Amino acid sequence: MANELMNRFDLDPFFDRMAHRFFSPSDFDKDYENFGNLKTDINETDKDYSLKIDVPGIDKNNIHLNYQDGVLSININQEHSSEQKDENGKVIASERSHGVMSRSYQLPGVDRDNISAHIDNGVLNVTLPKVTESEDQTGNIDIQ
Repeated sequence: MANELMNRFDLDPFFDRMAHRFFSPSDFDKDYENFGNLKTDINETDKDYSLKIDVPGIDKNNIHLNYQDGVLSININQEHSSEQKDENGKVIASERSHGVMSRSYQLPGVDRDNISAHIDNGVLNVTLPKVTESEDQTGNIDIQ
């Protein structure tokens, strides 16, 4: 059951972290830990799926959501720059960083026209209403 749940969200944290450390062991691991994981809570009811995804400090214009073929995809492209100046106004340090995150969730049977999303205190809230039986998108017709 645990493997089925992990496969449902295209996530294997053990191997993802191990591969990251193997291929790029560096001080950036802390940045990866903070930026590379989209911590997500998913609740399912008879009417909808509800996701809460931690996105602290990320501008909503840098977040892109897409729902296609039963899969919700989130992509984040964030750039950050900072400058430190001395008391005379001379730049003593200038740093830039760029990070990309993405994650997919298999959530079948969603009414894609009524998906809603908003950010509240660094948490992206996405509601995906399920298709009712009368809105069946398979195109099947029941014979009476």
